[in-house]
Amino acid sequence: MNGRLASVGLACGSFVLCLAAAGPQTGKTFRVPLRTRVEAFKGSGAWEEVHLQKDIDPKKAAVIICDMWDHHWCAGAERRVGLMAPKMAPLLERARARGIVVIHAPSETMGFYKDLPQRKAMLSLTRAAPEASVEIADPPLPIDDKEGGCDTGQVAGKPYPWTRQIAAIPVAPMDYISDNGLEIYSLLQQRGIDTLFIMGVHTNMCVLNRSFAIKQMTRWGKRCILVRDLTDAMYDPAKRPFVSHDEGTEMVIQHIEKHWCPTVLSSDLLAALAK
Repeated sequence: MNGRLASVGLACGSFVLCLAAAGPQTGKTFRVPLRTRVEAFKGSGAWEEVHLQKDIDPKKAAVIICDMWDHHWCAGAERRVGLMAPKMAPLLERARARGIVVIHAPSETMGFYKDLPQRKAMLSLTRAAPEASVEIADPPLPIDDKEGGCDTGQVAGKPYPWTRQIAAIPVAPMDYISDNGLEIYSLLQQRGIDTLFIMGVHTNMCVLNRSFAIKQMTRWGKRCILVRDLTDAMYDPAKRPFVSHDEGTEMVIQHIEKHWCPTVLSSDLLAALAK
């Protein structure tokens, strides 16, 4: 194993153990509790929190890890990614054991992964042309992020410091690596995948707007589910609506629940996968 391959953090041994333990659970439908929001009286602006249960076929599901980079130009954002990443690893391992496809999408770092089989596997796929995009209203966000949203005072500037995905998130042998929406869509079509669990950063930017993320995949007919406690926003409390960083993130999550897709807690997803 060369140095770069080793540094990616391949989880081969732990995956094999987990898969063996899962045994007959692989491929079995699991049920997840989802949260969404409904404007019962249209135009009233009164949104109600709604909870529902959804059965998921793991053979038709994937996890996308969005832009969990090794470094970030905003110190606060980098610190929160470092805290979040170790929480993702056990969930991803359980997802793999149930037969769910895992896709690593650290944008603008594909050069780091060019020699890895997980990247080559994605590039080898036959491209699928998406059907016409569904038109969906896209209301403005409830926070002001025009200046980048950094809560620790740094200002965005190139060259950006990220070079790869943070090493705390292992890449297993059967995973895929891509930051291209058409590549990922082609994989989903080839595998018959219709449901995407999306985690990573940032809710108000990449998680919504990347070519592989919530808006585009929803418009292409995929059912997205945001893992709401494994995400973060680029929001500075000194900007509108002048709430704490965590409250700003929650406001963006609720915006997504209103207009784009439901959400799930990682603990609920992990428990569902363990049954």
